[in-house]
Amino acid sequence: MERKYLSFLESWVNKPNRKPLIVWGARQVGKTYLAKDLFAKKHFPGSYVYIDCKDDLEFRHFVNGGASVEKIIEYLEIERFGKRIDKNTLLIFDEVQECLRIITLLKYFEQDRHEIPVIATGSLVRLKLFRNKPSDDEPIMFPVGKINQITINPLNFEEYLLNRNKMLLEKLCSSFSLSSSPEEQDFIHNLAVPFFNEYLLIGGMPEAVRTYLETSSLFETREVIKELYDNYLSDMGLYGISPEMTLRCSSIYKRIYEQLNKENKNFKFSSVMSGARYRDLATPIDCLLSSRVLLKADLIKENVSLPMLSENESLFRLYLSDMGLFSYQSGVSATSFIDKSKVNTLSGIFYENYVATELISSEIPLFYWRGKNDSEFEFMVRAGDYAVPIDVKKGRGSLSSLEKFKAHNKYALSIKISSSKLGYDKEKHILNVPFYYCFLLTKLIKEDKLLEFVGINE
Repeated sequence: MERKYLSFLESWVNKPNRKPLIVWGARQVGKTYLAKDLFAKKHFPGSYVYIDCKDDLEFRHFVNGGASVEKIIEYLEIERFGKRIDKNTLLIFDEVQECLRIITLLKYFEQDRHEIPVIATGSLVRLKLFRNKPSDDEPIMFPVGKINQITINPLNFEEYLLNRNKMLLEKLCSSFSLSSSPEEQDFIHNLAVPFFNEYLLIGGMPEAVRTYLETSSLFETREVIKELYDNYLSDMGLYGISPEMTLRCSSIYKRIYEQLNKENKNFKFSSVMSGARYRDLATPIDCLLSSRVLLKADLIKENVSLPMLSENESLFRLYLSDMGLFSYQSGVSATSFIDKSKVNTLSGIFYENYVATELISSEIPLFYWRGKNDSEFEFMVRAGDYAVPIDVKKGRGSLSSLEKFKAHNKYALSIKISSSKLGYDKEKHILNVPFYYCFLLTKLIKEDKLLEFVGINE
């Protein structure tokens, strides 16, 4: 399976000022597969050293016994692998949440043996670092300034097509232009929509995608998604918090679709625990966010200042990090996503959760806007010196909140992500983007090329 993150690792390893790399991400999003099966086997065939800190009890004991970087290298060379470890050897420390001292030692790999490329991967690392209670005189210290970092997510729609239909992906990329003819847009639309609806159901967890690619069975794929969903709930017992807090984590996670499918999509604390307030659920929510299984959108009201910052810590929206898990949690039948006669019955919140995952996949922070009289935009992004509102509609819809937004903010353009064809209204400065082009839109936003795309000169 191909992953877009491979190019980052290839660039990282060739940097002259390269530092040890930490690969972050939720459980089972493919961190080990990326580092070992894609990167190491391609670029360090026969010359990489892989340590699974979760299963390798002997290695954990050796490291936690106070071993230095030089002692660890000597131990791996002589006692474990029988080969020299140098600049041509890739060191991979997997599941480092089970051996947190490796995190501290990355600083010394960078200082003393910077020629050796080192990758550390793990889930729940930040949670365990925060809750770590060292039993000796050496606390676990995060190596600030001594590491490179990357966070990987479930496959977004681009990666899904990279593995499912590469020719369609190439066609989407080449046709993403406001100069494309209506006939070409119609052709692309008819090709892309079935695959997009398929993605809404399957999502981007690697095991689920791989199962569908190998079997073409939605039933078997949904069984995998169910298992992944249950595993995420079980993992909450590993967060290192009290049984009561674990129960709250589980309750919050299981209510995301229910919360978003209401008219007021702000997270309602009382739905988890009667009479609850923000302070009662702040810790379990932080745990879920740190473990990357939930995404959080912060509220911005009326006047938007740049850079965008949360205006009220107790008002926010939560999304699931993967569309397959979200679709499973909704309880909607699989046929609703692939049967043309039933797709239109899907709630608009499926598309909103999808856009949230696409923005996060491009490392764009999530914000939403609320004005007076219930006017709102699902997301807010930055383009140059402008705040740009994004409206997500499952159908054609209209930007009814736009005038209220313009009354309080400097306006350049707005974006409507929907089932409409790609186009730009020059009079109203509204960019219409079909759902299946969302990954290309987020690249424009990330690279600050959105205004250039529509022909606006600041």
